[in-house]
Amino acid sequence: MSTVKIRDIRVINTNPAGANLTVVKVETTEPGLYGLGCATFTYRYKAVTSVVLDYLKPLLVGRDVANIEDLWNMMNANAYWRNGSIANNAVSGVDMALWDIKGKMANMPLYDLLGGKSREGVAVYRHADGRTYDEVVENVQKFMEQGVRHIRVQFGGYGGKASGLNTPPNSPEGVYYCPDQYMENTVKIIDYVRSKLGYGIELLHDSHERMSPINAVRLAKDLEKYHLFFLEDILSPEQEEWFRMVRQQCTTPIAIGELFNNPREWDTLISQRLIDFIRVHISDIGGITPARKLAIFAEQFGVRTAWHGPGDVSPVGHAANIHLDLNAHNFGIQEWSGFTEQSMEVFPGSPELRNGYVYANDKPGLGIDIDEKLAAKYPCDDSVTRWTQTRLPDGTYNNP
Repeated sequence: MSTVKIRDIRVINTNPAGANLTVVKVETTEPGLYGLGCATFTYRYKAVTSVVLDYLKPLLVGRDVANIEDLWNMMNANAYWRNGSIANNAVSGVDMALWDIKGKMANMPLYDLLGGKSREGVAVYRHADGRTYDEVVENVQKFMEQGVRHIRVQFGGYGGKASGLNTPPNSPEGVYYCPDQYMENTVKIIDYVRSKLGYGIELLHDSHERMSPINAVRLAKDLEKYHLFFLEDILSPEQEEWFRMVRQQCTTPIAIGELFNNPREWDTLISQRLIDFIRVHISDIGGITPARKLAIFAEQFGVRTAWHGPGDVSPVGHAANIHLDLNAHNFGIQEWSGFTEQSMEVFPGSPELRNGYVYANDKPGLGIDIDEKLAAKYPCDDSVTRWTQTRLPDGTYNNP
């Protein structure tokens, strides 16, 4: 085959399951050969679309699809300023698509290109919540019946249930959150689940970076006796120094990273062994190229991967996660939100969950496609995002 070049780059925005998804399609000079990549930044999808079409497309059309490493570095630095979520997601869309193309040209699944499988299936964790403690236990048991052995337990969503707040008059509207109530209820629900179901399952919890640093230390200590698989996102990226105090105070495993977009945010945490799992949103760091390097870097320090995998990752992005999981020796766990029937129709070839493990198909590249006509039937939602308008009892804005 002669040199294959990028002929066109297009963006497909769709919302088949309640979250805005952005997929980049890189078309080549080889008839019928194209690749797909995830560029999903749910709450800023128009900005990502603009970067791809107005800046990356003119930069890349006519270039050799084989040179992924060179193209990634050029995309990353072409605007001079770098490591922002909008730019990184745009780069990711192209990067994943180029890996998809490379796999198709080699007639190999992505995991084979990366060195082959370390495991046949990818263990996942699911999310269990509820209005009462017993409802949470029932939802945990439902996942256990499906073969899932790792389950994230929440009570009332991120930040828990706030009640009886004394909020000043004329305070702004928002999603109000009480740190003390949240911490007390979190310890109680974990205790309750353990008392009902024992220690035969792995429990996780997500604090979503809402707490003050000292409260994060206290919660990690209070949960130590319940032997969590990990405690997720207890501190924001700006509070790196506090991870050392958490480590000095308790043995609760710590996972962090879904807001990270800059290597400086994880280098120290990993190299000084201050965390146990790195769980970046791989499109937010720029795609498969930086994610595979991050996994290899983390392996040297005993840190395992746990890539971000919520509903606001496209099935294309989930497929990329699974291929990386199948390959990486230091894989830890994969967050899994599942797919709706509509999503699977829009994205044929999506990874499948069976008895607690997710499996990729053996098709070349990422093994996934998109039905563009069907995708167009699910327009994106342009309403103002509400759940990130989080406030403390006195009305002060707080991290979501």
